[in-house]
Amino acid sequence: MSYAKDRRNDYGENDKSSRRNIRRNKRLPNRADRHREHQVLAIATGAGIVDEVVEQAEAMLLAKKSMWMTKRWRKYRDAPLADIVVNRLRRRIRLGMEDPTTAEVRIERVRGRQVGK
Repeated sequence: MSYAKDRRNDYGENDKSSRRNIRRNKRLPNRADRHREHQVLAIATGAGIVDEVVEQAEAMLLAKKSMWMTKRWRKYRDAPLADIVVNRLRRRIRLGMEDPTTAEVRIERVRGRQVGK
């Protein structure tokens, strides 16, 4: 295994939930935009269409920014496995769970095994 190429989720989520949440976070702003546009266009349709109402609806559609622009969600890439392992070892040293000299030897071994860095 390559410590540089293998990646782990360091955001604090389960990887399976990330797969579900990425799709949901991409889907919700589009759904909200479609809902808003449907409501605005419903005002401008019907039997007695007035030009003023149509122009107001068009202005409302153009004036309101999309959810993608206002509440932007970004996905972040996962961290390299080597960084995760080193951070865990340093945390164990800090908490007194592991001997600092042996942990530093293990950290150097992980750094030495990295391919591509």
